[in-house]
Amino acid sequence: MAGPRSIEIHILGRAYKVACSREEESGLLAAADFLDRKMREIRDSSKVIGGERIAIMAGLNLAHDLLTQGGGSLADDARARLTHCNALLDAVLEDQDKLF
Repeated sequence: MAGPRSIEIHILGRAYKVACSREEESGLLAAADFLDRKMREIRDSSKVIGGERIAIMAGLNLAHDLLTQGGGSLADDARARLTHCNALLDAVLEDQDKLF
C-alpha cells in the first residue's frame, strides 16, 4: 500500500490539494466530481450565493438523502452493482478458459 500523496481536485472552479493514497485516488476524484456537480446544481437552480453556503446546502442535501434513503438503498445499490460486476467477470473468465 502506497503512502499518502497530494492530488488536486476541483470544486466550483477552485482547486484544492488533498492527501490520499494511490488506492483511494479514483474514489476521491469521483467523490469530488459528484460534490462539484451537486454544488453546481444548487448554485444554478437557486438563489444561494457564496461557496460556503452552497457547500452547506449540498452537505445538507446529501446527508438528508443518505439518512432517508441511503441506509438500505445505497447498500442495496452497491450490492446490485457488485453482483453485476461479478457476473461480468465470471463471463469473461469463462471465455478465457475456453481459449486454453
